[in-house]
This record gives sequence, C-alpha cells and structure tokens, in this order.
Amino acid sequence: MDHPMKNVVNELLESYAKCGGIKHLNGTNLPSKMAVAALTQDLLHIIFPGFISEHQVSMEDLPHETALQISGLHKRLKRKIAKGLVMHPVAGHDADSMALEFFRKLPDARCLIQTDVEAAFQGDPAAGSQEEVVLAYPGVEAIAVFRMAHILHEMGVAFLPRMMTEWAHGRTGIDLHPGADIGSHFFIDHGTGVVIGSTAKIGKRVRLYQGVGLVARSLAKLVERDERGQALGGKRHPTVGDDVTIYANATIVGGDTVIGDRCIIGGNVWLTRSIPSDSVALFEAQQVSIHPRQRMGGDWVI
Repeated sequence: MDHPMKNVVNELLESYAKCGGIKHLNGTNLPSKMAVAALTQDLLHIIFPGFISEHQVSMEDLPHETALQISGLHKRLKRKIAKGLVMHPVAGHDADSMALEFFRKLPDARCLIQTDVEAAFQGDPAAGSQEEVVLAYPGVEAIAVFRMAHILHEMGVAFLPRMMTEWAHGRTGIDLHPGADIGSHFFIDHGTGVVIGSTAKIGKRVRLYQGVGLVARSLAKLVERDERGQALGGKRHPTVGDDVTIYANATIVGGDTVIGDRCIIGGNVWLTRSIPSDSVALFEAQQVSIHPRQRMGGDWVI
C-alpha cells in the first residue's frame, strides 16, 4: 500500500477508536440492510401473487409456488428475527415461533391490503384498473409493506419492522412507522413526502395527499428512555377519525390532537389542536404571522 493511502487507513482506524457510536464490531450479528430489502421484496410476492414475478403464475401452480416460497421465506425471516432477539429478547418467544406467527397473520393482512387497493381504485378517477393500482401506485406498495412490518412490530421484533418500512420509504418517498395504527381502506394519493409517526392512530377510509405529516411536537428536552434505550412518554402523534381527507402539505401535530370523523383538512394547514367531527380546516389568510415562542414546563414548544 502506498504511503498516502496508508495514512488514510490509519486516520480511519483512529476515527473508529474515537467515534464509537457508529461502529458495531465484535458484537452480535445485526440484520443486513441488503438482506432485509430482498426479504421484503420477496414477501410482496406472497401479498400480490402473479404481480411481482417475471413469469406467469396460474391457479394450478399457486399451491406449489406458495409452499415453496413460504418454506424459503420462513427460514430467512427466522434468521432475521433471531438476530434482533439477541439484542432485544421477547419473553416467552423464540425466532421460530415468531416467524410462524407472522405467516399465520398474513392472510388477515392481505384482506386489509385488498381494502387499501380498493380505496385507491375507487378514490382516483385516473386509475384504469386495480391491476394498475397494484403495479404502479407507490402508496399501495408502502402500505402493503407497512401492514407486514406492523405485525412484526406488534410482536416486539427489533430492527426488522423499521428496516422494512424504511426500504419502502426509500422506494416511494412515504415514511410510515410500523408502530402506527391504521384502519382499513387507507389511500395515500401521490404520496411523496407523507410522514406518519409511531403512535399515530388512523381510522377507516382515510385519504392523504402528498406531503402530509402526522407528527410529534418537537421538545428541547431529551426524551426519557427505558433500560433498553426505547423512548418513553406514551402517545406523541395525532389521532385521525374515520372518513377523513387531508390535502397536500398539511401538518397535524401532537398526541393530544384528534381529528374527528368526516373532517376535511385543507392544503398547507398547520394544526396543533383537536377539531370536532364534520369540520373543515382551511388555510385562508395567505400571509405569514409572527408570534413569540412559548414555554411549557420550562421547554420551548413552538
């Protein structure tokens, strides 16, 4: 190795010693991002048989194809879950039983995803068919991955659920935390820039447009964490009722904020308080207003 490159290596080794928080050496074998991406892609074959693969799948071949896929996916999923359990055990559970429980819950997840596909088809006049919705709509892919990741999150699996939804985030621009609670017939139109936080709760037949955020308040103080480093503090993200439409770039903030059933939230609206059912919230002033920042319990809140 020539002298300049040797210096680079030595400087990197020094940085590894100094910056300990961004290396993971001599520790447990963490899930591979590339392997999780491949696993997530292959799980979509189970959710949408005949849509993802290059070759045609017939009804006659489906039992055999599905059995082969599930067999291989179960082994791969079990390995990923086991890696998470080493660092974050779940009392009374092992990787094999958790992987099996995941696959047992997939049929119910598929039924929910079917409602999401129907909502996209019914809600978008530009949709030519449900096949087009499955093949071309980023919201459908993001929600399908979310539905699967949510199962694993509810089981207490570490790392894997968030890695799955972040894979979908990178592909679609839609950031759905696997901890969110989302009802049936969920439609994200266009989708780019949508953010839904971990404690958000969304009812049935809700439609979001691009740039919508269901987010937590940003507080100056450090978040309290448990012995595993998990954040404490309960509900931090909004609740949205049934049959709500939220238009582009609206931001709804805070765990105490509740949007009632059948509300319409206009584009660019910033909401930090609850609104009753059958309300319309609009951004009408078309001007910037300046207010002094406020404190709550010694912390800046807005």
